[in-house]
Amino acid sequence: MIVVLMGVCGCGKSTVGVALADTFGWTFLDADDFHPEANVAKMATGVPLTDADRWPWLDRMVGELQAIERQGRHVVLACSALRKIYRDRLDRAGEIRWVYLKGDAATIEPRMASRRGHFMPATLLASQFATLEEPADAIVVDIAQPTAAQAAQIAATLRSTA
Repeated sequence: MIVVLMGVCGCGKSTVGVALADTFGWTFLDADDFHPEANVAKMATGVPLTDADRWPWLDRMVGELQAIERQGRHVVLACSALRKIYRDRLDRAGEIRWVYLKGDAATIEPRMASRRGHFMPATLLASQFATLEEPADAIVVDIAQPTAAQAAQIAATLRSTA
């Protein structure tokens, strides 16, 4: 099974993703680790990525997800996947269960302001919300809940629909 936690920057994708992967003993991947240096440098300067920047990044993740599935393993991926066309591209990896970590700017801005060592500046949050196309086919999780509660909700839903 491939589970992708999606949402805007600062919504907790990596934190919840690690907790969820630990719950099941699955592999955790962070989409940030698949960005080429040019993408990271661009975002670090406050410039949003273009679709042309994103396609090779998304394709790298598809390849990795397919490799993990071929090995008979399960994986949790933390990836913004803000637009439907990005999710469609990731769907090439196999059957994906989408989880949308939903929150508002008032909740996320303080989180981003307190992050240390992350290349994504808080100034890009508005562009993330402007780009976001909320998914129609996802498990929706309110990020105001504690991390453990979010992971438990996702795990329960996955178990009940498996």
